[in-house]
Amino acid sequence: MTAQQTAHITALTTLNPAIHGWEIYLNDQGSSPHTLKAFTGDMRLLASYLPPDRTIGSITTSDLNNFLKWMQEERGVPCSPKTLARRITSLKAFFRWLHSAGILLVDPAEKVVQKSVRSPLPEVLTPKEVEAAYEVAEAYRQAEKPDTRYFALLDLLLATGIKKSECLSLSPNHVHLDAEDGPTLFVRYDNLKHRYKERKIALPESWVAAYHEYSSQYKLTDQLFPWSQRRLEYLLEDLSNEAGLEKHLSFSMCRWTCALTDWQSSMESDKIRQKMGISKVQWREISQKLKRLAAQLESN
Repeated sequence: MTAQQTAHITALTTLNPAIHGWEIYLNDQGSSPHTLKAFTGDMRLLASYLPPDRTIGSITTSDLNNFLKWMQEERGVPCSPKTLARRITSLKAFFRWLHSAGILLVDPAEKVVQKSVRSPLPEVLTPKEVEAAYEVAEAYRQAEKPDTRYFALLDLLLATGIKKSECLSLSPNHVHLDAEDGPTLFVRYDNLKHRYKERKIALPESWVAAYHEYSSQYKLTDQLFPWSQRRLEYLLEDLSNEAGLEKHLSFSMCRWTCALTDWQSSMESDKIRQKMGISKVQWREISQKLKRLAAQLESN
């Protein structure tokens, strides 16, 4: 923090000018637009709660706790545990900044209790459930009138962990069976903003064999799965019902099952992250969930 950034702020400054100074500081530190909007928005909510002439030096821990209570119980606007946790983080970051600069002798947010939030774990398939789903898909494949769609869809999702939107945008051109490193799926994005999500994923032999059958049954042109999102969801639902699964098989469940399988196979963390097409920041939360999922399955 530079002297220029804090020279105009004293303990007698009111909240809004101090928040503006903090916004300049966060921007100089390279904070994302999302972080800037969330943090300053949280602090402006505090400014709207307190009297407009209230100085930052007169704000107490009791004021902050009363604000949090008002926000949860009296404001009349829903405040989820995740939002509450973020707003407490904003309070602590703002007043820590003022205290570390010597503007405030005491940090009133220091003793505010941080509310940690653990988002619920996603549902995944157990190995037995995966086997049951494959048995149904294989039955469709071997039927008198074969339908390899079920196997092609299930095996691709469980092997690659791609998202629903990525699956829907695939074309046969994204499948390279003769790639130098072996059969490969290319996940591409038209939007330049999402180019970092583009990646190559190895395809298993089981899927390659099914793909030859599948492509001969359905004359594929522009789309790898030329059906609507809802129709593909129905295919997964059919597998759930016929396999007797209590879970509702979905694209998301297949994605998490794939990631967990890779995690349990001791695949390098960064390779799992790259395979999922997520950033290092996103991976922090994802990896914690995978760790908890693995522990949960081991204990069952």
